[in-house]
Amino acid sequence: MRYTSAAIEALIEEFAKLPGVGRKTAQRLAMYVLHEPRAEAEKLASALLDVKDKVIRCSVCQNVTDKESDPCAVCSSRARDRSVICVVESPVDMLAFEKTGFYKGLYHVLHGVISPLDGIGPDDIKVRELLVRFSGQESLEVKEVVLALNPTIEGETTSLYLSKLLKPLGVQVTKIARGIPVGAELEFVDEATLSRAMEGRSTM
Repeated sequence: MRYTSAAIEALIEEFAKLPGVGRKTAQRLAMYVLHEPRAEAEKLASALLDVKDKVIRCSVCQNVTDKESDPCAVCSSRARDRSVICVVESPVDMLAFEKTGFYKGLYHVLHGVISPLDGIGPDDIKVRELLVRFSGQESLEVKEVVLALNPTIEGETTSLYLSKLLKPLGVQVTKIARGIPVGAELEFVDEATLSRAMEGRSTM
């Protein structure tokens, strides 16, 4: 069904571009926005623009943060265990570990994995930024790097590549235990399983 309003159709088309949102869901979202007070629609529009205007990547861990909060809250906190860095693929994977409440160390977000078939190499993700962390003051505190990438072929390839880069630096390289099903996405794994995976990490 197509609506007689071009504005509604345009909004549906934009919502339908979002991951996991089909046309029916996009229609429901558009109708919801249509019937909301203008003030609520303005809040939504403002939040969308703020994400593009105010959010940057942390200069240390590459996680998302606000411009006025760089380094991010995790990197700045002295309450974190600064001897461990957990390497994840995306910010949502970091959030998954944070929700467990088990892991208290630092993070590094790669924003992708090595995938030759897709033309993605080490220079296309945040590998260089990870290595930089072992050239300054922070490197004196870091004793372990936990590779917590998704258990896919690309994730395993990236883990192996990082392990070969990091071991000569004198740091222990471990990976999370495989209580997580092969092919699963970390953001969808429950907190208990993630906690056990982190606790049962093994040396690479």
